[in-house]
Amino acid sequence: MPTPDQCQTMADIRAEIDRLDRQVIALLGQRFAYVKAASKFKTSGAAVKAPDRVQAMLQQRRVWAEEEGLNGDAIASLYRDLVNHFIAEELKHWQQAQPE
Repeated sequence: MPTPDQCQTMADIRAEIDRLDRQVIALLGQRFAYVKAASKFKTSGAAVKAPDRVQAMLQQRRVWAEEEGLNGDAIASLYRDLVNHFIAEELKHWQQAQPE
């Protein structure tokens, strides 16, 4: 994997960005598997939504982003969207597992 400074062409840059994006997406898929697995430990829809946990998590992601030289607000926003989607999916998964 060449560093950004080692790339010789825009094609090199794009190929590396695509490779990294593929890894990010694969990691998001792994994260989603954990989200679904977490639903079996939840006792209610409110526990699935866990707003206090979400806020704490978003704040930590903001800190991590800033440590990497990224815009904390932008990363928190990205994660907010991601987590809202995952919570909706986890809630569906949790509801399907509930006895009728």
